[in-house]
Amino acid sequence: MKELGINWFIEGSIDFEYKKYILLDYLQEINRHFDKSKLYPNLTDLIFHFNNLLYFKKNKSMLQQAFPQRLTQADLDAVKLTYQKIVDDDSSMREIEQIIAYALQKMDPAIQTGKEIYDFVESRLNIDPVGIVPLLPYHGYFSLRNGRERMNFIYEYQITIFESKDDKYRGININFIDTWEQSISNTPETVKLDLIRRNKYLPNPAVYYVQSDITFPLEQTLLPVAKRSLVKYISSAA
Repeated sequence: MKELGINWFIEGSIDFEYKKYILLDYLQEINRHFDKSKLYPNLTDLIFHFNNLLYFKKNKSMLQQAFPQRLTQADLDAVKLTYQKIVDDDSSMREIEQIIAYALQKMDPAIQTGKEIYDFVESRLNIDPVGIVPLLPYHGYFSLRNGRERMNFIYEYQITIFESKDDKYRGININFIDTWEQSISNTPETVKLDLIRRNKYLPNPAVYYVQSDITFPLEQTLLPVAKRSLVKYISSAA
């Protein structure tokens, strides 16, 4: 996918028409992916840039701090002076503000499209526990079936909890384990027994069967949405 630099709107030539061309080229590719129901990493990247523009809009005096990761210590003082000149240059700031306003206006519909696709994919997912779920279901396996495809993908998962100053968040780490082909004799229950037999370090794992009734791009859409949906499911059930 085409990428925007973190500070694309204030790097290089600060010219509205030039930045408009860069932005529209980027959004055109984003929308091409969305047209194919390919969400990631496009949606995450788009939301990042949208929030980055909002942050800058609210904190214009923080311009200098947007760049330190690109600077050596030897150049830092000299370049800070350059950035301060941009802040103090009313015409440059007006151009930057025009670029930001235009970019936010164009990015918002694309984000809404991405969220609508996400919600649709999530609505087509069904999550079922396989057998008895342990009291602490934060480490186990899930089997993922994509539409009517007979091939299923098995992942080991571990849910993590991390705290910010305001709230607690849950994340999920996964590791691909294997594939299995669904049949009358080969079911999620038999797969669970096989996993327990093969992996002694998880003698009583939580196992979930996750299935979509429509086929989606696996890596770009179904798997990322399934991961987040599983976290929500386990968190609400635990």
